Amino acid sequence: MLGSMRDLLPPLARELTLRRLAALDDLIGDTPLLAIELLFDEEPLTLYAKLESKNFTGSIKDRMAFHILEAAYERGDIAPGAIIVEATSGNTGISFAAVGRAMGHPVRIYMPDWMSAERTAVIRSLGAEIVPVSAEQGGFRGAVRLAEEYAGERPDGVREVFHPRQFESAANVEAHELTTGPELLAQLRGLGLEPTAFVAGVGTGGTVMGVGRFLRDEVPGVTIHPLEPADSPTLRTGRKVGKHRIQGISDEFIPPIVDLGHLDDIVDVRDGDAILMAQKLAEELGLAVGISSGANFLGALQVARAQGAGAVVATVFADSNKKYLTTDLCREEPVLDGDLAPRVQLLTFCVVKDG
Repeated sequence: MLGSMRDLLPPLARELTLRRLAALDDLIGDTPLLAIELLFDEEPLTLYAKLESKNFTGSIKDRMAFHILEAAYERGDIAPGAIIVEATSGNTGISFAAVGRAMGHPVRIYMPDWMSAERTAVIRSLGAEIVPVSAEQGGFRGAVRLAEEYAGERPDGVREVFHPRQFESAANVEAHELTTGPELLAQLRGLGLEPTAFVAGVGTGGTVMGVGRFLRDEVPGVTIHPLEPADSPTLRTGRKVGKHRIQGISDEFIPPIVDLGHLDDIVDVRDGDAILMAQKLAEELGLAVGISSGANFLGALQVARAQGAGAVVATVFADSNKKYLTTDLCREEPVLDGDLAPRVQLLTFCVVKDG
């Protein structure tokens, strides 16, 4: 493993780096699958969701950050002590901060300045530097541009910069093709089931593309659905439209790694409905999940109802509620006509740890 590191690190440093990688590998992935039983308008349904808050920093982004850095070490693309520089809406910044610092790297994060206070505090607590980017500076696109500029300039005194480029990295997709997808399929098959569909919100698109690629190779006829906020339909329009409150998805542009031609119908969920669903999951089942998890759940519900009897629809609960305590997730959300969450009656859930 990591053969090229022998040329980069002295023996003791190499040994410590390999040991840290092995330790991190044991803390990332192998998350449980939840089988959640519910009634929707009195119709019984079961939906399946990977509980990604069980990862190292509490989100699915740990998988991507770890795999990108591991692959970079294997290729010799990152030097010891190089500054990791990335643009992010939050969870990726936390993951690169934690994994990067564990590997001995300084970390510099460019992030829109309207992300939750908790995300900012966690990143800083991990010893990373945050560069806030305002809407006037370009928001998400501005953050990407500024990270690119910093990586290209290599400021005085900076020996090397490693820029993961999560929105275009093949390793982002590969992380989920190699881990999330196989885990999900093994867990469903352990229940005697074959997935009929997978739904996931699109931030970078790594999850839906990677899991989708794996499942399509293994399960004939499975459908793969990207999800976006109904309030800001970037995938449908190809550009920023409107605003939304589902942090972590719909980052104002279609990422290069997302190929809509290899995906099935786009699913959309109103941000207020996603908030209501995340609140319900916490209040009724004790599943303290983030807003995008509420959206993913409602997206999976829509696909399951469309597929009808025999549907086995899976998604991911990308993170917990802990990074949203100062957001509308913890405030009273009005119910609007057409919302799905109020029509959901959650019954119980079971946990599948291994396939």
